Amino acid sequence: MHEMSLMNDLMKKIDTIAQDQGGTNVVGVHVWLGALTHMSPDHFREHFKEMAKGTLAQGAHLEIITDDDPKNPNAQSILLQSVEVDD
Repeated sequence: MHEMSLMNDLMKKIDTIAQDQGGTNVVGVHVWLGALTHMSPDHFREHFKEMAKGTLAQGAHLEIITDDDPKNPNAQSILLQSVEVDD
């Protein structure tokens, strides 16, 4: 359940950014995964691909950085680093 909540929040942020920039398509997304999200890059890609179906982010290229420090204040977070849109 935690993963779905994180992914829903992420997709909302991506959609908002794309719309604010007047983009019609998200071509790239750069994220940071905290140690306590319990998602590997491959696992994240699977969730992202599924959640992005039918959205502006469908087919977007992913750049994923992982952190292994459970004491990091953002260890339970997925942080959106950047969104690249195509207009």
